[in-house]
Amino acid sequence: MLTIYGHAKSRGVRVLWMAGELGLAYDHKDYLPRSPGTQTPQFKALNANLRVPVIDDDGFVLSESMAINFYLAKKHKSPLLPTDPKIEALVLQWSLWETDRLDRQIVNHARHTSDLPEAERKPEVAKEAWNECVAAFDVLEATLGKSEWLTGSSFTVADLNVAGAMFRGLVLDLSKWPKTQAWLKRCWDRPAAQKAKAMRG
Repeated sequence: MLTIYGHAKSRGVRVLWMAGELGLAYDHKDYLPRSPGTQTPQFKALNANLRVPVIDDDGFVLSESMAINFYLAKKHKSPLLPTDPKIEALVLQWSLWETDRLDRQIVNHARHTSDLPEAERKPEVAKEAWNECVAAFDVLEATLGKSEWLTGSSFTVADLNVAGAMFRGLVLDLSKWPKTQAWLKRCWDRPAAQKAKAMRG
């Protein structure tokens, strides 16, 4: 039995989305980041970093949402992870790109413009984060000007992983990047994405 640890308001949303795409049955431990459930010895035995998401797939324990999604797609021989080694490499490229170029940046922008209490917000952090987001959006726009999806003509793990991290982008003004905006909507309009989104509460 597959067990998924992690709330949809965390990076766990990517894994819940993937499970939906694959039609997997799973037991869901709905743990928010840094919640009491993640601070127990039992959870530390699963992930010494005390972070979500984590999966336990019949005794195989894995953390890090990008790695989890690669594993699940490959295990279940999903077309979301093409067998062509070049496309598979592009999926990996985009997933790693997101963790470096967009993940922390879009979170920091949100925190220092809306999420944190106003007294705790730092405009300089928000500005620097936004500048980095702009550079990343420019890259996405150029790529999506050449193909409908990040690795070509089909939706893959790459699109899921990057769009999953860009959840906050759904409420940002992306009109400067129309192809990116349309792509993000296509991704999040997928039934499995809508189900994962609804789990955010």
